Amino acid sequence: MSSGSIVSSTCARCRPVKPVSVAAYPRLRAVAFRVAQSIPVVIGVVVISFLLTRTLPGDPAAYFAGAAADEASIAEVRKALGLDKPLIQQFFIYVGDLMQGDLGQSISSGRPVATDLASRLPASLELTLTALILSCGIAIPLGILAATRPGSWVDHLCRVLVTAGVSLPTFFTGIVLIYVFYYLLGIAPSPLGRLDFIYLDPDRVTGFYLIDAALMGDWETWRGAAKQLILPAITLALFTLAPIARMTRAAMLTALSSDFIRTARAAGLSRGTILYGYAFRNALLPVVTTLGMVFSFTLGANVLVEKVFAWPGIGSYAVEALVVSDYAAVQGFVLAMALLFVALNLVIDLLYTAIDPRIGFSSK
Repeated sequence: MSSGSIVSSTCARCRPVKPVSVAAYPRLRAVAFRVAQSIPVVIGVVVISFLLTRTLPGDPAAYFAGAAADEASIAEVRKALGLDKPLIQQFFIYVGDLMQGDLGQSISSGRPVATDLASRLPASLELTLTALILSCGIAIPLGILAATRPGSWVDHLCRVLVTAGVSLPTFFTGIVLIYVFYYLLGIAPSPLGRLDFIYLDPDRVTGFYLIDAALMGDWETWRGAAKQLILPAITLALFTLAPIARMTRAAMLTALSSDFIRTARAAGLSRGTILYGYAFRNALLPVVTTLGMVFSFTLGANVLVEKVFAWPGIGSYAVEALVVSDYAAVQGFVLAMALLFVALNLVIDLLYTAIDPRIGFSSK
């Protein structure tokens, strides 16, 4: 090798590496733009949740001091909680704590709100995700069959399930399932939490008992957690099944009546290719939107199911905090839900572009 080539190769290796720019990656730039757009939303949630909690009936200082406390004791507790300060000063103290990652102390549990949310949020996520998986496994195939056979018994069955899912309250469905499978048949475990008392909680890795037990290789605990999960998950799945099946059926009917489907049939393409390769893919966008809406609504509104099955989730935690005017816990719950919704909307945007690359962030 000549000296010139050695020098040139050495210089090539010594060239400074250009820093990676966000502008060089359109999708990364779009994600950063979406995150920046969500910042005012989060700020608004912080302000509104702070103001609304201060309008709740009841005095947290009186609750914390106890029923036998006198006015002096209540005033002392109010001072210790910082509720004697002006409202604007309380707000700036709260924002300063938030900037340090401190969500405050819960007066009902006596623990930091961040600790309570970290222990309860995985329980709600595990229940909600399991229910969505069950409902999608039934609702999407049922909606496709109903759309391909309008007026048939499958279509009528889909309508009956949709009507029943919307009409029946979740607490009623849960009580009926408990009565049938636990009290009458005796094949379901007692509806008291995430795990029966005969099992030890798996070592915490994700907070999801099924995943943590599987990571440990403790399949006995995994089966116990699955048994406890199945009835509340079915209860929620019956509720979430209705909007998913209805949207799948409507989206498939619209797609199957499109011009490109008639062209595909005229071209002699197989029924499976037309149904799943073209119609279902075009029907996925509204279905994904519905899934995101159902997930966000169910995560915050599954408190009745959590109460019926004594499930230690975030919904029951928020209701218990509201009852005693636990400001820090309520504000932490609202902020956690807002951040989850922002993340969920970002995931839906990414799924949109993955399903149909013609749809970009800028067009939405």
